[in-house]
Amino acid sequence: MAQKTSSAPPAKPPLRLFYWILIVVALVGIAALVFLVVRARVGGSAALAPVQMDTTNLRAIYARATPETIGQPGAPVKLVIFADYTCPYCGQWAAQVQPRLVQDYVNAGKLQIVYYDFPLGSEGEHQYSFLAARAARCAGEQGKFWEMHDYLFGRQSEWSFAASTPVKTFEGYARALGVDQAKFDACLESERFADVVTANHLLGERLGVNSTPTVIINEKKIDDPIKYDVLQQVIAQSGGAAK
Repeated sequence: MAQKTSSAPPAKPPLRLFYWILIVVALVGIAALVFLVVRARVGGSAALAPVQMDTTNLRAIYARATPETIGQPGAPVKLVIFADYTCPYCGQWAAQVQPRLVQDYVNAGKLQIVYYDFPLGSEGEHQYSFLAARAARCAGEQGKFWEMHDYLFGRQSEWSFAASTPVKTFEGYARALGVDQAKFDACLESERFADVVTANHLLGERLGVNSTPTVIINEKKIDDPIKYDVLQQVIAQSGGAAK
């Protein structure tokens, strides 16, 4: 009959090895923490999409929606535009149409332009539209909204299809505009104005906006807002005489 043999207990790992494992784990944890801090500083926490809002509370939406304007509030004609910074036609409007309107009507006190953000999405070709809207608002906090507005539209090709979130690109634009860099960076790398941009979009939806640019002149939606002669005709019919 075979004699039973008892197996020896497994050898315990040296205490020194145990401490080395603890040190490695600690170092990995510190490295991960540093990564998270750096990631946050370069825009990891930047709000890239609309925030949650109660869409049934119309009063709250209207109260939070905030436009940017050019022209006198008492102008006889009010032009409301809903636009997206990644929209090529909105870029065409910003570069070609709006400057003519300002020259011919706004400067004469006959027209006020009211701008609302309407980011078309947070994925695909419009993935950075919400962030761009916030960038303009962050610049506007320092009196440079329209300058950033023009920068964003004029340089769509530089950032619209970027491989990574263009936080640093927008911060570079702000630097070129001469804003307080630290204040702008802190604004962009946060959720500031995310509620405003969200409310602007929800307001547009309530008004039936489903594409950009959508232009409304004295409550009349314009079918082809890029055509300047069409705008001239509607403005004249709405009480604004040409320059």
